Formats: sequence, structure tokens, C-alpha cells
Amino acid sequence: MVNATPEEVWRAWTTSEGVKRFFAPDARIDLKIGGAYEILFDPDEPEGKKGSEGSKILCYAPGRILSFTWGAPTQFERSRREIAQWVVVYIDPVSDGQTLVRLLEFGWRDDEEGEQVYKYFDRAWGSVLSWLAYSFAKGPVDWKNLPRAP
Repeated sequence: MVNATPEEVWRAWTTSEGVKRFFAPDARIDLKIGGAYEILFDPDEPEGKKGSEGSKILCYAPGRILSFTWGAPTQFERSRREIAQWVVVYIDPVSDGQTLVRLLEFGWRDDEEGEQVYKYFDRAWGSVLSWLAYSFAKGPVDWKNLPRAP
């Protein structure tokens, strides 16, 4: 649950400025089918090691649903090259000023590395959603002085 309107949550997920509020220090987002959805966790690293380079928007319903491709972190080389997963974010109004955000990820490899990537993201997406809620309760995340995880 996020203490924000669906419109505010939508902007947080679909604009570079919004992503910087809760997800990562930088982003390249082009909100159109096939547009970039690149979340840059380490913007000073060389290309290919910054974050989700190569991820693309698959589809969206304005204000309600966003889907994008997603790849594994750099330690999972084969899975990262494939950008095999896709994510669906659902944004649902609950009450005045509160929004439920649900996130599902699909497309796991059916092998040992796929299991490791699944376990990694099972934890990571929970953190992303916690930072989203934090950013609306306390203000944008200060990526230079990262507070303790919410």
C-alpha cells in the first residue's frame, strides 16, 4: 500500500524523475511500446553494467498497468544476456490518497541459474516496493546517503 494517488504512483514508475524518487539514481524511460525502460543502479559504470540496459516497455494501460522486459544482474551472465523476464506492475486505487501496487515477474529459466535469479528477485522486488512506499511517506530516496532499507 502506498500513500499516494494512482496518478502519482504512475508517474513514479513511468518517468525518469519518478524512478529516481524510489528505484535508482538514474533512468532512461521512453513511455511507448518498445521504448526504453532502463533503470540505472550504477550510472557511473560502463554501459552494460549500469543496470537494466536493453529493457523495453512491452505494453501499458495509462495509470493502471505497466509491463516491461527485465534482465538479471551482472553476476548471472547468461540470464542477463537473454533479458528473458518480463515484469507487470498493477496500480489500483484503494481509497482517497492510497494505492495498491502489485508486481509480478515472469519468464524464469528452468535451470539452476534461473532458480538463483528467481530467488534474487523474490527479495529485490519487495525492496523496490518498500522504497516506493517510503518515498511517498518520507520523501525521495537520497541515493548519495542511502538510508537503511525500509
